[in-house]
Amino acid sequence: MKKTLKVFTSCALSISMLLSLTACGNTKSTSSDDSFKEDVVQEGSRTQADWIDKAVLYEVNVRQYTAEGTFNAFSEHLQRLHDMGINTLWFMPIYSISELNKKGSLGSPYSIRDYKTVNSEYGTNEDFKNLVDKAHEMGFKVLIDWVGNHTGWDHVWITEHPEYYVKDENGDITCPLGTDWIDVAQLDYQNQDMRAAMIDAMSFWIRDMDIDGFRCDYAQGVSIDFWEEARKELDKIKPIYMVAEDGTNSDSLLNSAFDSNYNFELYDELKFAANMPNTADDIEKYICMEHPYGSFKMNFIDNHDKNTYNGTLKDRFGSEALGAFYTIIFTAEGMPLIYSGNEEDDDISLEFFEKDNIDFGDYKYADLLTRLCNIKTENEPLYNGIYGGKIRIINNDNDNILSFERVKNGKKITVLVNVSDEKQTVKYDKKMSDGDILIHGDTTGIYDDENSNIKTNELTSLAPWEYYIIASQK
Repeated sequence: MKKTLKVFTSCALSISMLLSLTACGNTKSTSSDDSFKEDVVQEGSRTQADWIDKAVLYEVNVRQYTAEGTFNAFSEHLQRLHDMGINTLWFMPIYSISELNKKGSLGSPYSIRDYKTVNSEYGTNEDFKNLVDKAHEMGFKVLIDWVGNHTGWDHVWITEHPEYYVKDENGDITCPLGTDWIDVAQLDYQNQDMRAAMIDAMSFWIRDMDIDGFRCDYAQGVSIDFWEEARKELDKIKPIYMVAEDGTNSDSLLNSAFDSNYNFELYDELKFAANMPNTADDIEKYICMEHPYGSFKMNFIDNHDKNTYNGTLKDRFGSEALGAFYTIIFTAEGMPLIYSGNEEDDDISLEFFEKDNIDFGDYKYADLLTRLCNIKTENEPLYNGIYGGKIRIINNDNDNILSFERVKNGKKITVLVNVSDEKQTVKYDKKMSDGDILIHGDTTGIYDDENSNIKTNELTSLAPWEYYIIASQK
C-alpha cells in the first residue's frame, strides 16, 4: 500500500510555526484550540505495508524461549503475547546452523548453513509455516532475521560457488574484516549471481512461508544498492516491513530500502541517564529526529546483543528506572521493541551459544508492558512514522524532567517523566492541556488512577522516576 501525505505551502508553514509548538522545538504560547493544531509533515511517497502504523515489535529467541527450544513450544505463548498487546513478532535466525568453526556447543544462529531450511533443533520448515499461519490467524505479523553479510563455513555456496565470497591476497575466503567472527565467511556483493541468489532466498520466505518482513543483521556491511534492489523485488510479492541493524548513525539505508533502523542514540542516552542527573535535554534530541519520508526509528532498551554481552536490564538501568524508560520508548516517535523475557523479570541475561532457557512464571513486568502496548496502539498520536503526531517538546526549568506532547486528528498525548532518582520540582513554560491519565507510576509501581482527570500544569512535583501519560481531546 502506498502512503502519501502532502505539506502546506512555505507561507502556511511559517504561520503554523508561530501558532504551535514545533516538533522538538518551541514557539510562543498558544490558545487551547491552537495547541491541537498538527505539525506540518514532509511530503513523499513510498510503498509500505499498511499495518506498520501500530506495530509493536517483540523479539523471539526460539532457542532460549522454552525448555524444548522449538517452534511448537513457542506457539503455546502466542495467546499470552496477544493478550499483552504485542502484534508483530521478530524471530532471531531460524536457519540451519553451520558446524564448521562454530562457537560454543550449539553455534551461533547468525552462522547459517542454508538460507532455505530451518534449524532442526527448532523443528521443520512445515512447523515454522504452521506457526506463521497460527500467528496470522491471531492477528500477528511475522518478521525473520536475515543475515546477508556472511554465511557459515559449511554453507553450500562455499564449495559450489566460492566466487560468491571475498578472498584475501592468497585467494582464501575470509571472515569479515575487523571482527572476531571466525565462524562466518564474508560474502562479495560485487558478484551479481550471488546477489540474485540472495534475493531468491529472501523471496522464498515471503512467497512460500508468507512472512511479512525482515530484520536485517549488520545491514551496514552490505551495499546499499543491494538492499534497495532487494526491497524493490520483495515488495512485488507483497508490501513488507524491513528494519536495519545499522550502527553508522546514518539514514542512508532509510531512503528506500528500509522502513526503520535502530535508535542506538536513544539507547545510549537512556543508559547514561540511569546513572547521571540533568539528562532530559540530551534525551530530547533522540525521541524526535527527522528521517527520510515514511521511515522511523526502532526504540529499545534491550535486545539479544545488549542482553547477552552487556548484562541484565537491572545491571544496565536499575530496576527502579524501568517504568520511566519503557514509557519513553513507547511514546517517542518510532516503534518500540520488547525482547524475550522482558515481561518476566529484569535480571535475565541469556547465553548465546549454549542452551539457557527463560523460566517464565512471575511475569513481573507484564502488566506495565501490556498497558503501554495498548496505549501505543489505541492512541493515534503515538502511531509510528507519518501516521502519528510529531513530538513537541514542552520546555521546563528542570533538566531532570522530560516533557512533551504529540497531536493527531484532534487528540493529544502529553508525557511527563522524571529521569532521575530524586524528587524534582518543575515549572512549565506553557499551559498544557488537562486530560485523563492513561498510566501513572514510579519506583513503587503503577498507580490505580487510570482514567482520572488531571490538571497537567499542577504536576509541579515528581517523585523519583515518576512518569505520566495523559490523553486530551479537542
